[in-house]
Amino acid sequence: MLIADHDTVRISAAERRTTIATACLSGTLEDKLAAAAAAGFGGIEIFESDLIASPWSPARIRQECARRGLSIDVYQPFHDFEAVPPERLRANLRRAERKFDVLEQLGAGLLLVCSSGSAEAVDDDDLAAAQLAELAERAARRGLRIAYEAQAWGRHVNTYAHAWRIVRRADHPALGLCLDSFHVLSRDDDLAGIAVIPGARIFHVQLADAPRLTMDVAEWSRHHRLFPGLGAFDLAGFVARVLATGYTGPLALEVFNDIYRQADPRHAAIDGMRSLLALQESLPAAPELRGHVFTELAVDEVSGPVIARTLTALGFTRTGRHRSKPVQLWEQRQARVLLNFAPQRTVAPGTAAICAIAVESDDPQQSAQRADRLFAPVLPRVRQPEEADLSSVAAPDGTAIFFSRGEGWLTDFAPTGEAARTDGLVTATDHIALTEPVDDFDQTALFYRSVLGLHSGPATEITAPFGLLRSRSATDAANRVRITLNTAPLRRGSWAPAIPSPQHVAFVSDDVIASARAMRELGAPVLAIPGNYYDDLDARLAPPADLLAVLREHSILYDSDDHGEYLHFYTEMLGSRLFFEVVQRIGGYAGYGSPATAPVRMSAHRHRRLQRLRPAHGTAHDYSLAHLTALSLSPPELVEAAAEAGYRYVGVRLTKVTPQEPHYPLATDPALMRTTKVRLAATGVEVLDIELARIGPDEDPRDFQRFLEAGAELGARHVITQLPDPDRGRKVDRFARLCEMARPLGLTVDLEFPSWTETPDLAEATRVLRAADQPNAGMLIDLLHFARSGSSVADLRELPAHWFHFAHVCDAPPGVPATNEGLIHTARFERLYPGEGGIDLDGILAALPPGLPYALEIPRAQLVAQVGGKEHARMAIAAARQRLDASLAAAS
Repeated sequence: MLIADHDTVRISAAERRTTIATACLSGTLEDKLAAAAAAGFGGIEIFESDLIASPWSPARIRQECARRGLSIDVYQPFHDFEAVPPERLRANLRRAERKFDVLEQLGAGLLLVCSSGSAEAVDDDDLAAAQLAELAERAARRGLRIAYEAQAWGRHVNTYAHAWRIVRRADHPALGLCLDSFHVLSRDDDLAGIAVIPGARIFHVQLADAPRLTMDVAEWSRHHRLFPGLGAFDLAGFVARVLATGYTGPLALEVFNDIYRQADPRHAAIDGMRSLLALQESLPAAPELRGHVFTELAVDEVSGPVIARTLTALGFTRTGRHRSKPVQLWEQRQARVLLNFAPQRTVAPGTAAICAIAVESDDPQQSAQRADRLFAPVLPRVRQPEEADLSSVAAPDGTAIFFSRGEGWLTDFAPTGEAARTDGLVTATDHIALTEPVDDFDQTALFYRSVLGLHSGPATEITAPFGLLRSRSATDAANRVRITLNTAPLRRGSWAPAIPSPQHVAFVSDDVIASARAMRELGAPVLAIPGNYYDDLDARLAPPADLLAVLREHSILYDSDDHGEYLHFYTEMLGSRLFFEVVQRIGGYAGYGSPATAPVRMSAHRHRRLQRLRPAHGTAHDYSLAHLTALSLSPPELVEAAAEAGYRYVGVRLTKVTPQEPHYPLATDPALMRTTKVRLAATGVEVLDIELARIGPDEDPRDFQRFLEAGAELGARHVITQLPDPDRGRKVDRFARLCEMARPLGLTVDLEFPSWTETPDLAEATRVLRAADQPNAGMLIDLLHFARSGSSVADLRELPAHWFHFAHVCDAPPGVPATNEGLIHTARFERLYPGEGGIDLDGILAALPPGLPYALEIPRAQLVAQVGGKEHARMAIAAARQRLDASLAAAS
């Protein structure tokens, strides 16, 4: 039975073979055969180009197919045969005989002949019929048949009705039709005409869905076909009409899609089989769904408290804790969120992500059986004997889908004693929104449609700040379970917000305006919407002035259609990629807001994220990630790590200081420079400083010209220099010259004094700056070097404030190494987070001018080897905020 109002024909999978064309899949022919067999197909269509490129002979291919249980149903395509001049016909017949040889060796009985697109073909049905009859006669002598297919862009024959007239006129038993759903439905041909074709004269049926596009039909066909159920075509109606003729052959997939043909062929083949199974009554019916039960979020010690605070501000209460797992239950009426603090290998540290969705099913067991039949992996669950046994399967992106009935699962949670709110700022979950890579978008949409039995809405394309977005929704018939999927179909390069695959959970409110007021009072981080949006809303929809004023005041977005209204607002981004939405549906509104609000929301999220990189004065420090902290990260990776961890700046190492360390030649590598600048622009992170202009007795400042220009190109503000030169006069002169070179580029030159160099302490550095007397000269206080050099805090307080532009912050063990080797080793490999060692952090930092950025230079080789550079960078800023921002707050 088909998923539609077509129930006149019922064919089970056991009675009808399913076939997939090798053109649907990526890889070599060997890869495609293995994938088709693994997905349970009974047959294949071999595309000519796949055979030509295969090292296997046709006979070997036949053996390999037989070994895998695959029949070879069709060999195709054979182009530009009919209605041609005699000399061309002779050449075509010779070509056909060679292909018949191939079919015999393959063991295939059917050659697919496409209607001609040749300029030599004439519009003469009698000639076409006669020539096809001759081809069929030659095929019949070998026990073969010909399936004639009308291509939608055929030169003279482009409809199935026209093709049938020619086949009927040819009147040869070895000549029949191939009906391809794309060629029929892309032209909006009347399906009623299929009824006049005897089923015995339909030799083959090919299925493909597609979105409705306005473009050249050949391009549409070759690049944009989809598996059944993902496009706009009435495939159920098409198949019902075909089967009503008495057709008993296979149903074959022929789907040309650029993404499928680059994806893992095993995944694509499974998706194809899912689509065919969903099209036929060959699996348990999808039980009725009653709504969202819970959304489970994977969190950690960083993201968990952020999500918890926001849930509290949205009116949720932590009512339970799991009896055997680190999972919290947060409730508000029927809206339930689980926070799972167990380690998640697939979730980046500091990130919150949707890891599971539970839906209420009338028959969870049948839902699970249907999922299993559709190749959805069943997830093993570790549970205690008394805990609820919820069936769960994995979606393509790894999200767990639970099937539940009733509220028995709640007994798995021990009550916290905290009472849930009864006023119901939110009452239930409205929908879940997920973002998928473009390669997985169709696969995931097909999963939710087929496994959960949801109905797919049309795909919507949105012009957003960072490129085109494609969105589609899936919902049950009663609109009680809603899931939306989004992707960036044309993503190129790395210019994009540093938000990997954003997700959100939308909650239902009976009065979104009252909820917004109450949530603001509770401290909810509501996303601020720009005033331009409301000016445009007034122009477009003209809501009442008092309503518009309230919407503007509370950053509530609005949409309406013929069925009702939709009011909604968002939170800021939480835990790197997650946010919440609160919605109110009035009347029969079934959408998700105007598509025009997506770029508004995205721009607002980006604006707020950039603001958060710049803490309010007096509440926190600006932090920079010094390159030495994570020197294994390339400059683009360093910027990405800084953005994810919440740094405002980075310091970039442009020169190689030691023979062992990696070198990133930004000054001479245009591609690396371009990529780094793209990541800076995308994330909003800025370059605070570049290093290192290390000028000893043998270095000439002029050698650093390109180094300085590269820093200016990156937008850097400061240049770190060291002067390991025993000749004071010479080093003063060279330092002054470097300052003069940097000044036109808008750079300061900040002198650092490692205790093992010939400029070893504050006193000597002071003498150099005074003697050089340059307006853009500065001094860099590195807490480790300052402490190890025995420099005076009292002397530091007396120095001019304009000398200091930022500070290198770290901690270190109390004991000072006795040798230079020991000092160097600690400085480059074994620094500590602020508060872990014995450096007088508060004393040194208090002697500096207030408001300086703190550059965290904390190389820890052993820890980085264990957790990686990105995680070390995150841990460093977390420790610094805990120690240094707390001190600032206490002082204020």
